[in-house]
Amino acid sequence: MAYYFYLGNMLLPVAPDKLTLKVNNNNKTYDLINEQEINVLKNPGLTDIEFKALLPNVKYPFATYKSGYQAAVYYLNIIEKLKVNKTPFQFIVSRKLPNGKVLFDTNIKVSIEDYKIVEEVKEGFDVRVELKLKQYKEYSTKTMQITIKQYKPPAVVRPVVKTQTTSVTSSAPSGQNYTVKSGDCLWNIAKRFYGNGSKYTVIYNANKSKIKNPNLIYPGQVLWIPA
Repeated sequence: MAYYFYLGNMLLPVAPDKLTLKVNNNNKTYDLINEQEINVLKNPGLTDIEFKALLPNVKYPFATYKSGYQAAVYYLNIIEKLKVNKTPFQFIVSRKLPNGKVLFDTNIKVSIEDYKIVEEVKEGFDVRVELKLKQYKEYSTKTMQITIKQYKPPAVVRPVVKTQTTSVTSSAPSGQNYTVKSGDCLWNIAKRFYGNGSKYTVIYNANKSKIKNPNLIYPGQVLWIPA
């Protein structure tokens, strides 16, 4: 029976004499209150694969070379790149009877967990590599978009209380006195009391007996500022 081992596109020149595939368990056992055990069945875990392969440094007639003879270092370099570059690849084992009939194939995506290179006197110039692979499953992160609406408290309607105001008529004069200071002018005084300098005429008209010329006022003059 012919076995063909592929690591990605690389065909091992000599098929390993032993292959172990272990399908790991994810089931969980729990103890109930009554001391009874139950087993919760879950999907199987990732598969572990182990085998040892001979990498010849001599061209043997029983070896299979996909693209012509290559020394052991060629295969070791490919294995190292798969590990260092953290590259998952297809692991394929094709099993055929002498009449060419295919028994079944193993085709699984894997990563190299670790590998060991062994050199022994009995192997001569050849190298043996021990590989441990693990099944690789594609995964991706999902992005969730969450819209947060700002909370608006309900409007509070307050009752309007109408109050009555009583208008009090006072006989007191509406206005005030102002003593002119150094640097004052009617424009600045009007702006101070009325917020508008152009209303200086209101002050002038109320103080014509004191002001002969609106452009001439003197410190110490007491002027009447109407309200």
